[in-house]
Parts: sequence; structure tokens; C-alpha cells
Amino acid sequence: MTHVKIMSTSDVHGYLFPTGYASRHDRQPYGWLRAAAVLRQLQAPAPDTVTVTIDNGDWLEGSPLASYVATQAPTHATLWSRLLDAGHYDVGVLGNHDFNYGLDYLRTSLAERHYPVLAANVMGAQAQGISDGPYTILEKGGLKIAVLGLTTAYVPHWEPADHLTGLTFQSAVATARSWVPRLRQLADVVVVAYHGGFEADLVSGRATERATGENEGSQLLAQVPGIDALITGHQHRQIAGVYHGVPTTQPGEKGVAVGVIDLDVRDHHVVAAQAHLIQTAPTPPDPQLREQTIQLEARVQSWLDQPLGHLTGASMAVSDSLAARLHGHPYLEFINRVEMTAGHADIAATALFNDQVRGFQPTVTRRQLLNSYPYPNTLVVERVTGQDLRAALERCASFFTVQADGQIQVAPEFTTPKVQLYNYDVYDGIDYTFDLHQPVGHRLVRLRYHGDPVRPDQQLTIVMNQYRGHGGGDYPMFRPEKIIRQVDCDMVSLVQRYFQAHPVVTGVTPHNLTVHG
Repeated sequence: MTHVKIMSTSDVHGYLFPTGYASRHDRQPYGWLRAAAVLRQLQAPAPDTVTVTIDNGDWLEGSPLASYVATQAPTHATLWSRLLDAGHYDVGVLGNHDFNYGLDYLRTSLAERHYPVLAANVMGAQAQGISDGPYTILEKGGLKIAVLGLTTAYVPHWEPADHLTGLTFQSAVATARSWVPRLRQLADVVVVAYHGGFEADLVSGRATERATGENEGSQLLAQVPGIDALITGHQHRQIAGVYHGVPTTQPGEKGVAVGVIDLDVRDHHVVAAQAHLIQTAPTPPDPQLREQTIQLEARVQSWLDQPLGHLTGASMAVSDSLAARLHGHPYLEFINRVEMTAGHADIAATALFNDQVRGFQPTVTRRQLLNSYPYPNTLVVERVTGQDLRAALERCASFFTVQADGQIQVAPEFTTPKVQLYNYDVYDGIDYTFDLHQPVGHRLVRLRYHGDPVRPDQQLTIVMNQYRGHGGGDYPMFRPEKIIRQVDCDMVSLVQRYFQAHPVVTGVTPHNLTVHG
């Protein structure tokens, strides 16, 4: 009997070191260098055991270090694949955020690798030089182990078209239905590595989100026979277990855990399976890989501490995230101000992306900016109707729930199974009121533009990031056909340019949002 150990990381988002970059001395219980040390231990030779190591995507974007490489040293993007080589990975899979800096950057990042990158449901990926095909077959210990790579099919809803030139995305389930039976004829073990998550509860089958094609993991488990192991990601959840008879993992984000699936194979058939996660916090960063990257990390830390501008007026420091979302905040007003200036629009929307956003201190540094606006979003301006705007605001109003004791909290839909605080927007350029005592869908009780009530058929222009402008976050009233202008410079660069033009910025406390709860 042969033991097969399948290990995975996913959604590292460029967090190599155990830091969230809040300060030079910030330390956190995660980081890929910790995960690499865990993997090195698990990859140690053992009798009758073979190992397979997979990275499941979203490797190139997210951390300030990733931003530094992409914007300041893009020719050094081969760092990412060289690190996976040094970590003895057997396979890579594309994640949705790996497209964030465009195909040229993605190709550069993959240029020096010695492992295959798989993208079975991304048509044209091989021709564009970002994939080696739909699957690979690894021959280890007398076994043939097939790995099929899949990416969430929802990528075109988020990415600008020029980041996806020549690519089309197919359903992960339909693709797996086509490939898994063929791979069963070619291999002893079939592994599906899917950069996507679950749209339903893994035990009850109850839907946990609207079926858009973003997450199809539950359908993969229920509808595609022949999968021996399923690796997932994208949702940043920590999952390990056997569901529908298939051992399944999802190892969180930022290298917080390593997914491990153990298979016992006898006479070329899997006879036993289990899955678990190994938390990386107790393990020090891999010393060899740390030595290779510590100088880069030092340059990033110095780059982050460079001042961008200065503030006066109302404080842009965020100390209470819920209050900022309920009442608006000078930091959010400023981001909307930058959006309106760049997009030449009278209405703007932005999100407080997570509860770790701390806004700006009187001297604004690049560290503060990248920690507060961590995405390389560009902007779009859309022409919408008053009814569209009303529908978007009702979606925002559903973000809150009122407890029995009268306290306002975030509705479970935005925290479970995945935390999605970035799907609530605060608006400027309009005056509006939510009444949380009203049922969801009927909470917007006041909406005015330039002092007048907004009519359903009124034509308005609104600027927002391209994720929201493509309908991301369940905002179907926004879509590409309504775009009238695009601002192709990313938001971080736009904020930096704003400070260059206005070295001292005055913080303004907004009063255009009222919430009754």
C-alpha cells in the first residue's frame, strides 16, 4: 500500500513574512515562509509515502510587498515562481487575483518556473503563455496522480477586459465533468485543485450565496463522480473534512494554514482518505527562503514609510469601523473625493474594505495608504437611472441588522461563510437615509441629489471601482454596458497624485448619510 500526501497553500496574496505591515514591527501568526517551513517538514522522505504539493492561486497580489514588486520592480516578478520552485511545489493553479496586474505581468511572474501551471476552464490560457494545459500527471512511487486545475469562472466580472485578452472562462463544474472521466482512465488518483469555494453548506446542502458561478465547489462534490481529492480556495475559509465521500481542504489565506489530504492507495485504488489543516503559527519562517527575501522585505519596509502628504481638519483615522459605515467618515469622504476628481462625476461610492483599515494619520505614508486601500482597483464611471441608484443603496442597507437589544450589527450574509465587508459602500454626492426598522429592500426612505428627490428615470453618473462597476458583490444594477468612462490608473496611484497636487489635504466630516436603527 502507498500513502499519498497532498499538500496545498492558497490565497497567500503575497504575504511572505509574518506581518500585516501595520508597522515595521508588526508580527502576525501567518506568512508563506511559515507555510514553506511546514511543507519542508511534510515533504521529508518517508517509507511507502509520496507527496504532492500544490499552490491553489492568488499568489501575486494583496500585500504591500506584492504591490512593491508589481509597481516598483515588475521585471523581478519571477520571484514568485522561483519561490514556489524553492518550496518544491509540483503544481500551480491560477487564481482570480493573479490577473490583477495584467497578462504581461502574469507571464513574467511565471517565466522561470519548473512546475506546471494548470487552467482547464480558462480557454486560451495556454496560447497566452500563462498555463501549461488543463491537467498534469505526476508519476510517483509507482502511481500516476492526475491533477486538474480550475479557476473561478467569475473572473471576467471583476477584471478589465484588457487584463483578459484572448481568454474565456468556462464553468468549473462543466469542465470537471468533461475531464475527470478521462483522467480516471489515465491515472490511479485524480485530484481537482479549484481556485473557488462553496456556494452551499457542505453538510446540509443549503445555499449560502446566490448561484452566480463564482463558487461551484458544492456542485463539484455532488455532481462530478471520480474525484479522489478536492483542493479549494478563494473564500479564505479554513475547511478540512470528507464531504460526499471526497476529502476536501481550504487552507485560509496569507499562509495561515497548510491543507493536507492523506490517501491510502492499494492496487491502484484509493481505499482510505482523510483531510486536515496544519496551522503555521507555531512554525518559524523557513530560514533559507527568509535569507533569500529579507533584503527585498527591508526595501519594502523603507518604501512604505515614505510620506505622501499631510492632513488638516477632521481626522481621517478610523477607530470604529461600524460607526464609519453607519455615519460616513472623513477618510471615506476623501477617497470618494479622489474618485470624483479622477472620474469627473458628481456621485462616488467606496467601501471600508475590512475592519483592519485604519485610515490616515496627520502625516500620510504609503504604508497607511496600502493598508487602507489594498486592491489595485481602477475606476469606471457609469450612467445609471435613479432606480438603479436606489437598488444599489437598498443592497447597501441590507448590510445591517438590528439586534433584539437595539444594537446594530453586520448582517450574517456579509460575514458568513466568507467575510465580505467590502460589499458595503458609502456614497458622496447624494443625501440619503436608511431606516433599519423597515424590511430589507424597503429601507431607503430618503434619497436626494443636489437637494431634490431622485426620480426613478433620472439619469445620473457615478464613479466606483471596476469590481463594483462590473456588478461585483451582488450589484447587478451596475454592469459594463453602462460604463461611459474608464480611469485606467489604479486607486493607490490616484491618491498619490492627489497628494502631489494638494500636499496638504483638509479632512471633511460628511453629513449626507443618516441611519435610523
